[in-house]
Amino acid sequence: MTNQASGRAVLFTAALLAAVPAAFADSAGVTFSQGDKFTEETGQALYANVCAACHMDQGQGAVGAGKYPALAKNANLEAGGYPIYVILHGLKSMPPVGQMMSDDQVAAVVNYVRTNFGNNYEDKVSAEDVAGSR
Repeated sequence: MTNQASGRAVLFTAALLAAVPAAFADSAGVTFSQGDKFTEETGQALYANVCAACHMDQGQGAVGAGKYPALAKNANLEAGGYPIYVILHGLKSMPPVGQMMSDDQVAAVVNYVRTNFGNNYEDKVSAEDVAGSR
């Protein structure tokens, strides 16, 4: 391959890769956060854009390349400190996604999961609870 042809291949690949995230975002209706922090503010938006890819849209969990536990009707969510810890520090194959969230965001997504998908844990966690677990 000549240097000119090699250069064209590199430019084509770079252009293709630059277009891929936009195409996926447009086709899936999801948003991408900028930098190393998530921008979503509500628990529902955080769940949809951060958690649902693995735990599924209704919290039903999945098995495929890994095992993603169901959050629906999950007794482990009864104590609010448990999901805070898992989101902040990770567990098994789950990364510590809470490191890219503010204390308010972690509290919002924990409260959302604990009051949806058949979970009825009404005692809310606070940003202060999250800060104490960091």
